[in-house]
Amino acid sequence: QVQLVESGGGSVQPGGSLRLSCEASRSSISGNAMAWYRQAPGKQREWVASISSSGVTLYTDSAKGRFTISRDNARSTVYLQMNSLKPEDTAVYYCNIATPRDRVPWGQGTQITVSS
Repeated sequence: QVQLVESGGGSVQPGGSLRLSCEASRSSISGNAMAWYRQAPGKQREWVASISSSGVTLYTDSAKGRFTISRDNARSTVYLQMNSLKPEDTAVYYCNIATPRDRVPWGQGTQITVSS
């Protein structure tokens, strides 16, 4: 079963940028739509962005214009470029297969903290 490992998190000031990576343990995710999710303290996990196998992207309203999801199938990796970060973006970020029935166990995620 595929395993997903998120990385690239950290602490930044408001307005800063980060690039998250999600590396899969097998190459066959190239046929899967992939997505990024986040979970803030005390809140449920929420969808942030997704990218289809052909590269079509979707974003939650709060991410539009600031975040960019991309994928490199040769590297079995999905990215999330986050610009103009806000304190409300503080959360643990996870990636997974976008289709609920195809999801694999969640990884550890990567922590993003936006604070001045």
